[in-house]
Amino acid sequence: MTDPSSLILLAQIGRPQGIKGELRVKAFTDNPEALDDYGALRTADGRRFKVKRMRPGKGVLIVKFEGVNTREEAEAENGTELFIERHRLPPVEDEDEFYVTDLIGMVVVDGEGLQIGTVKDAPDFGAGSVLEITGGAGSVMVDFTHANVPDVDLAAGRVTVIMPAELVTDENDGEEDEIGEGS
Repeated sequence: MTDPSSLILLAQIGRPQGIKGELRVKAFTDNPEALDDYGALRTADGRRFKVKRMRPGKGVLIVKFEGVNTREEAEAENGTELFIERHRLPPVEDEDEFYVTDLIGMVVVDGEGLQIGTVKDAPDFGAGSVLEITGGAGSVMVDFTHANVPDVDLAAGRVTVIMPAELVTDENDGEEDEIGEGS
């Protein structure tokens, strides 16, 4: 059995498209149309899905999976998440590219090298990726830009984060500054 922590979410099945078992699929890959390049996809419980054919749709892929032949079978898969094992991902080509899964759990340090937390997640809500950092006082989200995150050292398991001024605690009153206010 595959270790669930080694699974990488590549796509999520949505509602059926038509009556012949096609499904709307949201791919979480840089190139959605490369979804079938990964071979058989799997669910967290081990079921396998092999792409028979696919085509681009409006904001999704329209996918026909082997073994899903009716609208009823397709409806049963709505919401199903599709994964691959981490080792099946191609290596990154640029030193400034990272897989989110490789960042999660890394130690976060400030500009002086002092630990301030760990990376919980690196979601992209459409306007660019952010790092969700958990630490002593809870959780904070920081835009994943070179200005805010000047160094990611995968080998050392460390991310350097320069906190934006609006997220830094004011030492005089112990409260966080409001976004847009100056010090």
